[in-house]
Amino acid sequence: MRGGVAAERLGSGVPAPGRGAPRSIGLSAVIIAATTHEPRVLTIRMGPDEALPSGPLEAEHRTLEIGLRTWVERQTSERLGYVEQLYTFGDRDRVAAGGLVVAYLALVREAASSAVADAAWQSWYRYFPWEDWRDGRPAPLAPIEARLAGWATGARLREERVELAFGLRAAAWNEELVLERYELLYEAGIVAEAARDLGRAADGDAGVAMAVDHRRILATAIGRLRGKIKYRPVVFELMPPAFTLLQLQRTVEALSGVRLHKQNFRRLVEQQGLVEETGAMSAATGGRPARLVRFRREVLLERPAPGLRLRAGRRIS
Repeated sequence: MRGGVAAERLGSGVPAPGRGAPRSIGLSAVIIAATTHEPRVLTIRMGPDEALPSGPLEAEHRTLEIGLRTWVERQTSERLGYVEQLYTFGDRDRVAAGGLVVAYLALVREAASSAVADAAWQSWYRYFPWEDWRDGRPAPLAPIEARLAGWATGARLREERVELAFGLRAAAWNEELVLERYELLYEAGIVAEAARDLGRAADGDAGVAMAVDHRRILATAIGRLRGKIKYRPVVFELMPPAFTLLQLQRTVEALSGVRLHKQNFRRLVEQQGLVEETGAMSAATGGRPARLVRFRREVLLERPAPGLRLRAGRRIS
């Protein structure tokens, strides 16, 4: 799936020219990298706001993906490897100029500093601080839930949506429902983008706002990636060529926003045949030297869904 996802078919949601085609097609890239402890997204400046690398599909772009790669390299100097189409956004009231925005998810192994001044790597928890449960219940959740409760009171459907999305009462927190949580915050007017789209002054905000609808696109990408690491070995696109099992676990935890049980994690990785030893050791852990392993690519041929289906460790409330 490296750089060649078929995204230009009519089935991708992009209308054929002359058949109700939109006035414009925009391209946006969610470019993800990860250190051992932090998932990061590559951003640019769009006026006063932080934004995702993006630009319109132009006549010289032979395909959507070529257009996307052109804009990303121009704006960030980043040459993309793994790319897949994420979603086509076309809400009339939330997409600039009434066109479509075709968003892509890209994973890069190294998060080196960009050579472009306006491009910067940011933690994705900067935009979604309520999504990080690794150290217990996130502090931003209490005021968010209080405001959501006031918004939903008396409307049973709203109450049910809030309960399911935020894991309240009998519902469990589902780390994949990133978009559903953001959409509720938008509908309730809790995020700054909602006030901006209505032409009003923002009444506080949860997390850092982004230009246009880019935080919504980023939420979609985070939810997609959190789900995908459970059935496809995409996390290894973010890992260095050799790594320890602890580094792999910490990276998966950073992406999912939850702590994992160490022994269960290692047992599943070994049972799935996802890695193989390199024969080398690492002393970078600060304790006893740890074995270095690498992704075992043969697993892609051996099983249809080689992922990391793990339960979170004990959660601190």
